[in-house]
Amino acid sequence: MLHRYLHLRLFYILSRRQFATIAMAESSTASSASSLSAEIAQYTQKLNNLKLVKDVDNTAEVEETKNRLAELKKRLGEINKAKALAAVAGTSKSAGASDAKKRERLLLKTAKGTRDYGPAENSLREHIEDVVKECFKRFGGSCIDTPVFERKDILTGKYGEDSKLIFDLKDQGGEELSLRYDHTVPLARFLAMGISNFPGGKLWQVGKVYRRDNPVVSKGRMREFSQADFDIAGVYDSMIPDAEILSLLADILTRLRIGEFTIKLNHRKILDGIFAVCGVPEEKTRSISSAVDKLDKMPWVEVKKEMTEEKGLDAEIADKIGEYVKHKGGCELLDTLKADTTFMANKMAAEGVKEMGILFSYLEAYNVLPHISFDLSLARGLDYYTGIIYEAIVEASAPPGFVANPAVPPESTSVPAAEPPKPKKAKKKAVEGEEEEVDEASVGVGSIAAGGRYDNLVGMFTAAAQAEGKKAPQMPCVGVSIGMDRIFALLWPKWSEVERTKGTHVFVMAAGDGLIVERMKLVRELRSQGIKTDFLLKNKPKLPAQFSASEKDEVPFAIILGENEIKEGFVVVKEQVWDITEHGTKEKRKDEGTGTKIKRDELVDWLVAKGVMSM
Repeated sequence: MLHRYLHLRLFYILSRRQFATIAMAESSTASSASSLSAEIAQYTQKLNNLKLVKDVDNTAEVEETKNRLAELKKRLGEINKAKALAAVAGTSKSAGASDAKKRERLLLKTAKGTRDYGPAENSLREHIEDVVKECFKRFGGSCIDTPVFERKDILTGKYGEDSKLIFDLKDQGGEELSLRYDHTVPLARFLAMGISNFPGGKLWQVGKVYRRDNPVVSKGRMREFSQADFDIAGVYDSMIPDAEILSLLADILTRLRIGEFTIKLNHRKILDGIFAVCGVPEEKTRSISSAVDKLDKMPWVEVKKEMTEEKGLDAEIADKIGEYVKHKGGCELLDTLKADTTFMANKMAAEGVKEMGILFSYLEAYNVLPHISFDLSLARGLDYYTGIIYEAIVEASAPPGFVANPAVPPESTSVPAAEPPKPKKAKKKAVEGEEEEVDEASVGVGSIAAGGRYDNLVGMFTAAAQAEGKKAPQMPCVGVSIGMDRIFALLWPKWSEVERTKGTHVFVMAAGDGLIVERMKLVRELRSQGIKTDFLLKNKPKLPAQFSASEKDEVPFAIILGENEIKEGFVVVKEQVWDITEHGTKEKRKDEGTGTKIKRDELVDWLVAKGVMSM
């Protein structure tokens, strides 16, 4: 028994010495996370040892150890939390260091080539989208939706020199993916996947696409931007779907009221015929086509230099091309081409001229010809086009110093317009490896819509997916893409001055005591009838504050509730009108009247009669 007591006593003394060692460690300055972890381990072991002692009353010491252990764990938790917060905030702070490194500030900005749109700006975006979608539906289209990213092999090899602008994504579970460059290739993939179940028809899609281009956000030239596409897929009689697409485009641009616009038109067969007649080697056709496509923003001498020095074309061949691509006009240009026996001897060129003749007759029926410019310099650089190609431009499309759709022979070195501004020095790169910004004064908006016929793109996908030796089904297509952000850039300056930025019809107010419950009841009643209604979200707002809120949103009807009117079953309605001043700004029309008394149960009918639903 004595032996057992001495054994326990020795164990107790050793535990006390262990505690003394820990106490010395405590006296050191702020423990690091690792030293705290070591202390916690020691105290945990000590607590376990103390619990084994049965013959000695050590209750107080056990409690003291428990408290100390809890304190250490709390300190360690605080250090770990601080480290986590520092990591989120972008700091690099060493645990236990007395002087923390200076915290890096978060740069609050959107990614390059993207932007936010506030409520006022989105009101215009919604208007543009509403007009476009209404036209798509009126022309018999059906809506589809495709993913914003595709398998990389779906997109590659379809965009010629622009393939370098595709945004690639990092490996995602074994798939190589890219953000979609346009809606056309995803549509072709969609059609190829369901070709056996889709006989053909009109399809449309509105959504964002992505291009790793040098952006100019103020001109609507973005890396993330919205496009609206309308395509007709299937086998139809020659040039009828093509004329339908051009009629749709002219209708949309007219309804958007963008001002004067021109639809430049050409045919890939005519363009390829020009290259063949002039002696362009077949393997250089697409690259030379891409150079010719720049004639709307570069003088001929620069384009010729690109063709000869950069792309290795003989200068004599380039001059022959120049004699053709200087031509533009209307139906009469077809007669000029028909009179060229050398040109018409080329089978492809003759086919193109014949198809254009059919198209012009249809465009006359659609009354679209006043907007058409038959332009032999229009090339469209994308590889998948096979027939007619077109793009819509306005005055602001061209860079400063150029004019949209200039009628200038290619031997001229410049266009007769205002001298272009001297280019500004490129801004210094903020970060190593970051691209230089484009001077917005040196570029135009560019085309606001473009498209063409692509008869082989769907078949390219079906052939690649078919077993070897099996015939792949085809589906010819023609379509147009409308640049929603470029149209926004054109319309916004005027829209922001004269248009309402919110669609609220009615603003409910209270005179005197807040009448919050009565306001809520009336708001609910009006909303249930489809009337866009709002009120100030305060319990007892003053009447001037309520009027200010309604005037900010230019609400046409202010409905005022008062205690007496509620008892009598009436409301007071004040009509609010804004006029456009001679300076082009908006100003509320002064009205000294007290408003119109309307029976509560007749209010909705009165508002409808006033045209509130059509505002």
